[in-house]
Amino acid sequence: MSEQSVVVLVWNNYTSVTILTLISYDYLLLFEKEVKFLWKRQWSLMSCLYVIVRYLGLFLAMVCGTFGGLLYMPEAVSYALAVLMEWGFSVYFWFAEVILIWRLCALYNQSKRLLYVLLATLLPIVALEIGTDIYLYCKASFKLGPMTAIYTSIPIICYDIFLVVLAVVILVKHLKERRSIRVRPNTYVIMIVRYHIIYFVLNLTNQILLVVLWANIPAPAISLSELFVSSAPFILAPRLIISIWDTHTHNECAFVSTTFEDCFWHALQLFIE
Repeated sequence: MSEQSVVVLVWNNYTSVTILTLISYDYLLLFEKEVKFLWKRQWSLMSCLYVIVRYLGLFLAMVCGTFGGLLYMPEAVSYALAVLMEWGFSVYFWFAEVILIWRLCALYNQSKRLLYVLLATLLPIVALEIGTDIYLYCKASFKLGPMTAIYTSIPIICYDIFLVVLAVVILVKHLKERRSIRVRPNTYVIMIVRYHIIYFVLNLTNQILLVVLWANIPAPAISLSELFVSSAPFILAPRLIISIWDTHTHNECAFVSTTFEDCFWHALQLFIE
């Protein structure tokens, strides 16, 4: 084994241990609230979405943490895990976007027209990711190259910019209305917009690092990029849902037997009025 291979393996092991530590620590931090807000309450569509992003993300992070050298794997197993991770990342991204779309539509008075427009514009991006995954792994072509990665990331970044703009527009409108009547801004509105902006920044960073991974860069830079790509996306989406659940228990609907959605729509109705 060459010296360069040893360096790559060492950095991969450091990255793997860090990924496993971060995702495990985050899961333990949120587990108590998860039991309180999910497992002890009536289930809803948002509960199902939470379970998907929480445990699919946890599974993918664990696979990423053990992939590439931390554990010995035959070549066939390694290839199968690479395919699984690529498709898993795509599916996770789709569900995370759906959560953001649903929350954004809530801010726009549950607008079905906006919901249909956002879902319709998301479909071409989903089709693009499916095509990219098929091209990469079903044909065993691992030579995507940075330019192709840049081209495929542009629609995703533009779509997230569109979501952020919509969120900021409704926030500005809300702040102006509340300021005119001297009332404090709605907590849910600020929280959702904040998470939209954070998600956009993290997803932009994620797309840039995914492009970097296809370039010829040193092992430390690759390992740090993989660390971010394999951990940050799986932490943010579950925290968005948990944060809203946690916030509403300390407001008007605290410790009421109604479902989260009822309380959420009630709070937004106050904002709309």
